[in-house]
Amino acid sequence: MQRPLQITTRDIPESDAIDAHIRERVGKLEQFYPHIVGCHVVVEMPHKHKHQGKLFSVRVEIKVPGSEIVVNRDLAEDVYVALRDAFDAARRGLEDYGRKQRGDVKFHEPLTLGVVVRLFDEGYGFIETEDGEEVYFHRENVASPSFESLAAGDKVHFIVEAAGEGMQAKRVSRR
Repeated sequence: MQRPLQITTRDIPESDAIDAHIRERVGKLEQFYPHIVGCHVVVEMPHKHKHQGKLFSVRVEIKVPGSEIVVNRDLAEDVYVALRDAFDAARRGLEDYGRKQRGDVKFHEPLTLGVVVRLFDEGYGFIETEDGEEVYFHRENVASPSFESLAAGDKVHFIVEAAGEGMQAKRVSRR
């Protein structure tokens, strides 16, 4: 890390064990994602309810090149459970950030445009694409409106996927 780790505790006594646990968790994050610029961890006990016991809150702020990942985990009865949950969420945030940096983000399939050409009472039909191909679709693959509301000649958009006997339209919606 370029900046030193900051640990802040509020409304709880200083603890070497909690401090060591946080440093260990941050070290694991650094091994997973070595480009962390800085990290600030806040552990507090914001609510002092005599009926509910001690409830801890943890905030982890991780600065990475070009962004910041912030995780809040509130109201755990055990400080180590709150820390575990917060650092697990921080790791997931770093994973997502790393995927975006590498360009591994999932892209949605492009929508295909077409016209409903035939419908059958058994709950299926065919759509003709703009290039003249016919694609099968089932009533369960109609997103909006309902299958019963579609009519021959309706313009629709959909996603084409390979199925058992050829191509099939999924997420069919009227345009």
